[in-house]
Amino acid sequence: MSFEDDTSNDKQATGGHSSQPSTGAEPTRVDRRTLLRNAMGASALGLGASMLPREAHAHWHWRMHHHHHHVTTSFALAVLPDTQFYSRYATSEEGQAYQRQYGSTPYPAQTQFIVDNAAKYHIPFTIHLGDVVDQSKHPQQWAVADAAMKVLENAGRPYSVLAGNHDVLSALEFESAASQSSGTDAQRGSSEPYLTWFPTSRAAKQRTFLERHPSGWHEAHVFHACGVSFMVLSLSWRASDDAIAWAHSMIARYPMLPVILANHQLLNIANDGVSPLEVAYGQYLWDKLIRHNDQIFMTLNGHYHGGALLTKINDFHNPVHEMVVDYQMAYQGGNGLMRLYEFDFTRNKIDVASFSPWVVEKPKDSLKQFDRAWLTEPNHEFSIDIDFQRRFSRFTHFCHLPAFAGTPILPRVKQDLYANYTEQPEPVVVPPTSEQDYPLIAETVAHWRITSSAIGKAVAAGTALADLTAANPMQRAALAGAAQVADVAFTADKHRLSSAPGSVQFLNTTHQGPGRFSWLTTPANAPIKAATVANRYTIETFIKIDPNWKAADHAWCNILTRFGNRGWLPGYAGGDPESPPILFAISNLREVQWEIVPSSSTKQPQTDWSGEIMLNTWYHLAIVNDPKDNSTVLYIEGAPVVRSVIGGNGIASVAASQPWALGCGWWDRAPSDGFLGSIGEVRVVSKPLAPNQWLTARRASA
Repeated sequence: MSFEDDTSNDKQATGGHSSQPSTGAEPTRVDRRTLLRNAMGASALGLGASMLPREAHAHWHWRMHHHHHHVTTSFALAVLPDTQFYSRYATSEEGQAYQRQYGSTPYPAQTQFIVDNAAKYHIPFTIHLGDVVDQSKHPQQWAVADAAMKVLENAGRPYSVLAGNHDVLSALEFESAASQSSGTDAQRGSSEPYLTWFPTSRAAKQRTFLERHPSGWHEAHVFHACGVSFMVLSLSWRASDDAIAWAHSMIARYPMLPVILANHQLLNIANDGVSPLEVAYGQYLWDKLIRHNDQIFMTLNGHYHGGALLTKINDFHNPVHEMVVDYQMAYQGGNGLMRLYEFDFTRNKIDVASFSPWVVEKPKDSLKQFDRAWLTEPNHEFSIDIDFQRRFSRFTHFCHLPAFAGTPILPRVKQDLYANYTEQPEPVVVPPTSEQDYPLIAETVAHWRITSSAIGKAVAAGTALADLTAANPMQRAALAGAAQVADVAFTADKHRLSSAPGSVQFLNTTHQGPGRFSWLTTPANAPIKAATVANRYTIETFIKIDPNWKAADHAWCNILTRFGNRGWLPGYAGGDPESPPILFAISNLREVQWEIVPSSSTKQPQTDWSGEIMLNTWYHLAIVNDPKDNSTVLYIEGAPVVRSVIGGNGIASVAASQPWALGCGWWDRAPSDGFLGSIGEVRVVSKPLAPNQWLTARRASA
């Protein structure tokens, strides 16, 4: 470890890594220049307290300097939240989705940005928050991550890394203190891919490195900026009690260092997408590690989708700022979004910015209104007031060196990003002027929507939902189990761009106990049952998930399906043969799932996934299968998802006798997984449609 300011680059780190994991840590390295600086009274950074005379302990870390209030003294800490989809969808296994659309990929764009701007923006260190890859058993994903992080290594830019739940072979969740006996680093073997691709020997080549826990999963670094040293403790998924004890020991060995704790799972985000939400594991770390270590003033974690800040008070009556950030469920699997935390010692603030260096590099003709180079929402761009001298006064004497650039960093970053980039304007939204104001498509197979006269009425068994083709009206199925007539209603609530009078609302759905759900289905003589979707299609609908939706009770609730076990299809060899040939569902993470068995090959299902969608919010969904490029693309509010399929075409049918159903799924010969929320009009078309032909368009624009 070099004890120079960590934005300097006169000591290059070596790229590459060994093929086998190593658990031995290199000893702290002190070069001759450091010793000379220390002898002259300058900062001796990262030296163990035992190396200094006892009477000097209170003063060794900081050298007092005159404050320069006419300039800004600050540095920027770079943070890479969950990169899992960047690693996955840049592989040939996934059709190189990013390269195919944009000619580049997000992950190396992030690390190259850090390399190119470390000196300019005074970035001394980078923290990766875990979920380096999406599937730990796929070497191609590790190779993408390896190459992206080598960009930093080859330029001598230090970083810490940790494993998320997707980076380990078995990711058991924490439930209580009793669950520490399983699923932690103590129960993992040495053959884990993370330890092969990111071994201790690789981490030890960085000048900021202190050591790793003997398991190889957790690491400590010290970086230096503006005359101030910080320790970064990076704890991987499910740290064992021994690892937590190791973290304690690292803090105790460096008693005058402020500590930033990085972990994959600590703070969650509430259903409103903004408010912080504490979880059991975060509370466990608070009780076991954070609250009684005053040096920990800030925590960072990923795992939960979005961003939030929670400030708690520790046992010394000092604030600890906990922050969660993860953009994997945003457009294009995160769209290259990362963070800079500007530590402004002049104004006593930490300014936080969320931005994408990749978006500004995309081809201009590929940009959509969903591409944003800078997020301005208050949970993604904000400031934290922190009196550094007072906050650190219990364990050190704080004073920083004079400024380097002298001007705030984040405004310069934003200005530079937008120098040659202009965000796309929001498209002009034209609400429908009548119930008929939508594009008519001759190849429409079915178009289900309620009528104006039905609004406000409960839907009794046998009540029809009209099909505008007049061929395939649905009707509510006979009540089963605990279902009641009032559990389904026709309401005037709808998406702003739907020309339908309203929607079908499914209420009181629960998977608990005997279950309670309802559905509508096509009758025995409906022509759509015998119709085939052989090699192309567009399916559209509008949905709104009920605000009372909970993953434990409503995960995998289905919007639309076709009855029958897909295992009955000839040659089917995929998973869950009890599932239907169409799964149009909401996952436990509130992702939209479009999983079908294509008619072109019934051996395996294929799946499109959206990012996380919000509760109590209307969304337009369109799935377009186009045989021209063998693609099946899911669009959410007009935005194509990155997790789309290149492969088969059409939708397989188990048998002409099997009906279509709205508001439920199917599992092993019976309806299941009822929907909770509202479903607007639904249209099935036997050809791929362009956006100006969707139900969100107006008739004159088609």
